Amino acid sequence: VQLQASGGGLVQPGGSLRLSCIGSGGALDYRAVGWFRQTPGKEREGISCIVSLDDLYYADSVKGRFAISRDSAKNTVYLQMNNLRPEDTALYYCATGGNYCTDRSDTISTSVFNSWGQGTLVTVSS
Repeated sequence: VQLQASGGGLVQPGGSLRLSCIGSGGALDYRAVGWFRQTPGKEREGISCIVSLDDLYYADSVKGRFAISRDSAKNTVYLQMNNLRPEDTALYYCATGGNYCTDRSDTISTSVFNSWGQGTLVTVSS
């Protein structure tokens, strides 16, 4: 499955953006799809993941502000980002693999994903 992430941009603090991750070459429905972000000099951070409507994951840093969802008809996973903060500025990636979001430490981990989209840049600044 190939992934394409889009929807990044420049937004003021407190604003919202919706990122999209479109799959091609296979269905995303029965796969875990995760969102990660990375800033220069830091490791890629897992922030949200969906396996099913009843199986959602959020990092503490985004819980209550971000929401992940899936549109099966469009083979797309979305990340709705609200109340954005300057510290949310990063390159955002989506990824898929099997049907797990987390590693043994219950962290949304890059180690369980093997297909990555290109990044989309989110800049939160006034």
